[in-house]
Amino acid sequence: MRYYKEYSPALQRDMESKIYGHTGRPVLFIPCQDGRFYDFENYHMTDTWAPWIESGQVQVIAIDTLDKETWSAHGDAYQRIRRHEQWMHYIVDEVVPFVNAVMGRGDIIAFGCSLGATHAVNLYFRFPDQFTGLLALSGIYSADYGFNGYMDDVVYRNSPVHYLHDMPLGHPYIKKYNRNQGIICVGQGDWEVPETTRMLDTVFRSKGIDVWVDYWGHDVAHDWPWWYKQVEYFVPKLLEA
Repeated sequence: MRYYKEYSPALQRDMESKIYGHTGRPVLFIPCQDGRFYDFENYHMTDTWAPWIESGQVQVIAIDTLDKETWSAHGDAYQRIRRHEQWMHYIVDEVVPFVNAVMGRGDIIAFGCSLGATHAVNLYFRFPDQFTGLLALSGIYSADYGFNGYMDDVVYRNSPVHYLHDMPLGHPYIKKYNRNQGIICVGQGDWEVPETTRMLDTVFRSKGIDVWVDYWGHDVAHDWPWWYKQVEYFVPKLLEA
């Protein structure tokens, strides 16, 4: 494990992260809503990923969210979404090059649960050259969740159900998506919200976008024990691709 604290020009503040593993495919872990980089360890997701980390199949970099200033905050939606966009640029312009330099490869899997899954899906579909794998568990894929019906061009490009719905059939990103591998899973039990997953599923089928969308049962809750089980099930399939 390696801990890092670096100043982010995009965010004009220090940002912390931690890397787990010594070699293998990079995995970017985005915590749940308002989460911190240490949640990967504190919530024992390290234990679930341990077989692939210790065998050298993956290295995981866990980063901080900015949700408390953006999706979870109250106040001016115009300013909040622009702060969120700065965080997206922090990931793409700073974290991705850091991963490439430290890990020696750039085929990054975006991974998150709950709002972390929301952000992971957005990264995967907005930046298919940088993020070539996706594991998103129990996300909500409309920016309306954080911005309460407010819409402008920046909200739009952070709302996958909107921008993917409007993507032309011949858009070059579709070929890139189909070369990559995305997995989106949601349960149908307590606290799960599968509606926007179903909306994305419909868009994928209409556009010819190859993403594995999996619905687990009505006993499957929005909680860590189920996310551990989903990671155990999906990661071997993701790494086989």
